Amino acid sequence: MITIQHAVKTYKGSDEPALKSVSLQVDRGEFVFLVGASGSGKSTLMRMVLREDVPTTGSIHVLGEDLINLASRRVPIFRRRLGVVFQDFRLLPQKNVYENVAYSSKVIGKPRAFIETAVPDVLSLVGLSEKAKRMPSELSGGEQQRVAVARAIVNKPDILLADEPTGNLDPKTSGEIMDLLQRINLGGTTVLMATHDRGIVDRLQKRVIELKNGEIIRDEVAAGYRDVNTGEMPKSEEF
Repeated sequence: MITIQHAVKTYKGSDEPALKSVSLQVDRGEFVFLVGASGSGKSTLMRMVLREDVPTTGSIHVLGEDLINLASRRVPIFRRRLGVVFQDFRLLPQKNVYENVAYSSKVIGKPRAFIETAVPDVLSLVGLSEKAKRMPSELSGGEQQRVAVARAIVNKPDILLADEPTGNLDPKTSGEIMDLLQRINLGGTTVLMATHDRGIVDRLQKRVIELKNGEIIRDEVAAGYRDVNTGEMPKSEEF
């Protein structure tokens, strides 16, 4: 699904590369946490998978596509196979819940019949069937993030990228969002999630890829969020 080999990313005006010879592979159906301090390279890596950026040197292949050599006109087609959830929701404030979710299908030309079936189905999955006509301003933060998740998965993506999706949520709501992402993963969608939330990572015990100063310093299966200063695992947090 995702293969990155010896990827180096250097930005103009920067003394240090954002990524330093990063290599990793994520297989179909995996749930992977990207962890590390701010500036460790997580966001750069996520942008490269989405093809918002490319390595300075090295290679990256996602869903069988060579992203470095992918023609610009094919990038929107490639992105149809990915769903993205952000920390700040990024909902359209003038559209209701149903319209926000439907919009991601409309912009890629999905037929009305697909939208009329898929949107109610995905709203049911995220527990918002009864709030389809509500505006984003009428929803709690957790509900807005559920809409964002629904929008990201309505087109049945192969890969779901989640960039700090629980960053603005309280622990209980964060736990609910993570339970939702786990259900989506169990349905066959590969999930790659960048997070600073130690409690979530420790509780779920998924594969953890840790970055520091642009390098992968840890890649473990069924792992928690190790303290980068002490090397110790944190105590579990309750949700």
